[in-house]
Amino acid sequence: MLTPLPPTDTRVLFRPVSSELVALLRRLPADAWQRPTIAGSWVVRDIVAHLVDLMFRRLSFHRDRMPPPAPRRPINSEKDFVDFINGLNRDFVEATRRFSPHVLTDLFEKASTELADFFEELPVDAPALFPVSWAGEQASEGWFDVGREFTELWHHQAQIRLAVGAPSLAAPRYLRAMLEIALRGLPHAYRDVEAPDGTTIVMAIYGPAGGLWTLLREGGRWVIQAGGPERASASVRISDGHMWRLLFNALTNEQAMAAIEIEGDRALVRPLLAARSVIV
Repeated sequence: MLTPLPPTDTRVLFRPVSSELVALLRRLPADAWQRPTIAGSWVVRDIVAHLVDLMFRRLSFHRDRMPPPAPRRPINSEKDFVDFINGLNRDFVEATRRFSPHVLTDLFEKASTELADFFEELPVDAPALFPVSWAGEQASEGWFDVGREFTELWHHQAQIRLAVGAPSLAAPRYLRAMLEIALRGLPHAYRDVEAPDGTTIVMAIYGPAGGLWTLLREGGRWVIQAGGPERASASVRISDGHMWRLLFNALTNEQAMAAIEIEGDRALVRPLLAARSVIV
């Protein structure tokens, strides 16, 4: 049975996930801050700096209502937008390489505490600050915009934990909420895939944070719903750990193919390998 996805409220999840990360960062030896991560060329300290940047930006633009500075160059395409965001991220990370791990941790603790304070007081139906671009939206619901921010916190803290050999967060509700937000980008990832109405692609995600979701072709477009149909055009079985890595650019195509089990029309599954719930 298929049902529309309800909103996923992540407002109260920022504080516990951030607090766990602060505790981890306080325990790290100096050399751990330079360990490579699955985030490309960034080491652990770069990811912490990036989180600080994201949180202070959100507080400045959302809580404090400061208008974002204008881009240095006009944004006329999706590539221009990606280049703009990547430039912002790179500038801050490079500047904070002059900061000690102690200073970076203090900054993260301050930023994450204030962000949790703000989000916990924000009404769930408050308007979005920005549309969620990786979902192809020109206007988003406020809870989705906040949820997008949570996916950033969750997947970056997971990258740090993997790099330093720390255990993942024990409570599966955090990863479950992250997946519920991230999977909403799949209709956009499939936007150029033509199929008859009624075509279904089931994603059976197993593990403590798993569940059953279905991409449905309806009215000439793709939508994502909870549950599964009696018969699917194609189905994928994948672990919750591999699913977040896939959606956040941490698996190669070869690794992704090795991690999933496919039934039905394999051509319908190929676009999933390129799906991303992050700006890349």
